Amino acid sequence: MNRVDFSLYLIADVGQIKENLISSVKMAIDGGVKAVQLRGKDLPARELLKIGERLRHLTNIESVKLFINDRIDVAMAIEADGIHLGQNSMPVRSAKAISGDRFIIGVSAHGLKEAVEAEQGGADFITVGPVFETESKLRYGSPIGLTIFADACKKVSIPVFAIGGINMERVGSVMREGAHGVAVISAILKAESVHDAAVNMLDELRSY
Repeated sequence: MNRVDFSLYLIADVGQIKENLISSVKMAIDGGVKAVQLRGKDLPARELLKIGERLRHLTNIESVKLFINDRIDVAMAIEADGIHLGQNSMPVRSAKAISGDRFIIGVSAHGLKEAVEAEQGGADFITVGPVFETESKLRYGSPIGLTIFADACKKVSIPVFAIGGINMERVGSVMREGAHGVAVISAILKAESVHDAAVNMLDELRSY
């Protein structure tokens, strides 16, 4: 069974979407989103757990996969579907040792070397970027561009999601380079109509 059975990976970043996060995610799910990552890098565990529990309730009702960024303790507590690990998180092998095989594991990579290491470590999928310039990824340095992104897609066999500055106009460019899908925040959650943005992006993804 394909564990990564989605092409649109919605990142619900508490740092960026401070108000109406749950209702915005609900609108995105109504628009067809099947995988959501909760990210709250600066939140205390108790607060993240509280939001996670609400999202778990929502995603369970809608049969949507829920991932927790970095916090394996929160992911296990709310019985999330997966965990998303950064380069400063625990290694994939350690996450598997703690959780067994219960989690789908995603890993953030910023280039070819990290992408290959994530696959070798046992990741189920990776996000690679920032492909384009985006405010949320400025701290990771300059965008890697399409050439490096395409190289990563060719060199690994697990699904690769493009992240960083992805909008409707750029979906085609990353899909043509071998992306399995895209990971987005503002393109959907900051859109005038969250529901319509999700519908339109999924339509665009299905055309590849």
